[in-house]
Amino acid sequence: MSAIKVGIITVSDTASVDAAADRSGPTIQEIIQQRGHGCVRSTILPDDEQKIRETVKNWCYDVENTVDWIISTGGTGFGVRDRTPEAISPLLEREAAGIVHLLLAESLKRTPLAALSRPVAGTVGNTLIVTLPGSVKAVKENLEALFANGFIEHAIDLIRGGTGKQPRSILSHDPSLPVHARHRVSPYPQISLEDALNMIGNEIQPLGVISLPVTPALAGNILGEDVYAPQDVPSAKTTNVDGYALRSSDPPGTYKVLTSRTHALTDILPEGSIFRINTGGPLPEGTDAVIMVEDTELLSTVKDANGQDAEEKEVKTLTQVPPSDNTRAPGSDVHKGDLVLQRGEVLTGLGGEVGTLTFVGRKEVKVHRKPVVAILSTGNELLDLQSPNPLPNDGWGGIWDTNRPSLRAALEGMGYNVVDLGIVPDDINAHVKAIKQGLESADLLLTTGGTSMGAGDLLKPVIERQFGGTIHFGRVSMKPGKPTTFASIPTTQGEHERKFMFALPGNPASALVTFYIFVIPALRKLGGWPGERCHLPRVRVKLGDAMRLDPRVEFHRVIVKAGEEGLRATSTGGQRSSRVASLTGANGLVQLPRKKEGGPDKLEAGSYADAVIIGELQM
Repeated sequence: MSAIKVGIITVSDTASVDAAADRSGPTIQEIIQQRGHGCVRSTILPDDEQKIRETVKNWCYDVENTVDWIISTGGTGFGVRDRTPEAISPLLEREAAGIVHLLLAESLKRTPLAALSRPVAGTVGNTLIVTLPGSVKAVKENLEALFANGFIEHAIDLIRGGTGKQPRSILSHDPSLPVHARHRVSPYPQISLEDALNMIGNEIQPLGVISLPVTPALAGNILGEDVYAPQDVPSAKTTNVDGYALRSSDPPGTYKVLTSRTHALTDILPEGSIFRINTGGPLPEGTDAVIMVEDTELLSTVKDANGQDAEEKEVKTLTQVPPSDNTRAPGSDVHKGDLVLQRGEVLTGLGGEVGTLTFVGRKEVKVHRKPVVAILSTGNELLDLQSPNPLPNDGWGGIWDTNRPSLRAALEGMGYNVVDLGIVPDDINAHVKAIKQGLESADLLLTTGGTSMGAGDLLKPVIERQFGGTIHFGRVSMKPGKPTTFASIPTTQGEHERKFMFALPGNPASALVTFYIFVIPALRKLGGWPGERCHLPRVRVKLGDAMRLDPRVEFHRVIVKAGEEGLRATSTGGQRSSRVASLTGANGLVQLPRKKEGGPDKLEAGSYADAVIIGELQM
């Protein structure tokens, strides 16, 4: 769709006298322009109901200078002079209660005082009207909600008479143009962490179900069927101790010892005899109990040809055992037809689930296919540590590619098969070749570098322009990891009509943090994990160090230890995004909240925060 024509009305007695006092109007204009739309009208009005109504009415019906969307800021509260809703409501031909609900819901996430806001929204002719509060903070939050997932573009297209279907928009720069023509401001909206995670969860669907043999290699797969016991376990009466099978009516005394070599299980045990048995073994006919070895004495043995003791001959029982003592009845562990494992359960590497499948005699089981991951690094400056190719002699030796080894170690440690596509230079053809190879050989592509604003950052243009792909998000309001990109590329290869791709930042710490926050949930969703388990676990921790806050959500690398007072998190030191050492020994990521206007600039030591657990807890 074409750019939206926006009109901005600032309602403020103060700003109507001194325009320099208007901060919200310029903020709206800046955000509109960053989104690729245009501000065609703007004005500052006092809190005068008649003037506000007349201005909105004139703008809506001016056929020579049409406005698609009028945004007002200010005058929506309960102040004596707040009359913006009363000025605009009588003009609305179609009220948009859903937009009002969206704005209030977004604001209430931040403060309960948002309940005092009185926004209105609706259409006048072919113009959408939305009233926003007067504060810069509220304006930013509300516009972020309105632009999320293309909502406002969809609404304006419908109001214009369109179908609401959004053609695929290409926001990336054209790499064939000179360097000076590249974007100076990213055209990709910076979305919240929550919206980014929701988008990944909504877009990705699980891979199909396949049958695999029940072996330790199943670890990490998700069960694709309900598993029922095909027979009773145990199938016959068995013992749960080492000892001798006998009749519970047998009194203490001396008995002849029989074994599986001297007596068939199907034959009734003779009077005056006991049957030696090991844990888990079936009882012979005619017996109903087992006496433990500890409750017997050896009286005599059978000698071999050399006169050495070879076998027990007679044993004295020291006590009489009750019926069924030390035995397991048929089906006492599992009855035939019992549900032993449910579809969607994680077959962990701890052994319990694989052991259960073996226990009930399953040789094969249906599981969701585990995704294969293709990884590559981009950048002319990178060298492979194991097979370095010298860079052109410009006086600088380059840097080692840290991201592929670290990501591959993490992926393979989780049981994923990895296709290593190597280092890709900053060249369009090289990018196209590598991505094609990744699409052919893997279910998900994972790249690092090439996502920011440099002239050689080609991933977004290649995805959109060479592959007809969709950038679902290209920037996230988080630290580290702002340029993280999530995209899909149409393909005829694979189970679905498209394959997904994450382009992570090139700085090593950023790459690993965004891998744990975004890529793992995506891989788990592809692998059929239950929604509530796609994300790594979060715990509440007590901070051992003060941690500074940023206007963005920040993930601070920490070491989490369990002690008598609970979980304690200590910082790994400097948190610069290029400092991969900040993840050495780290087993957690403390999620620090955004720094709020007028709020504290750090969380003090001893305060509590949530942490994402990425490794084994320490003691």
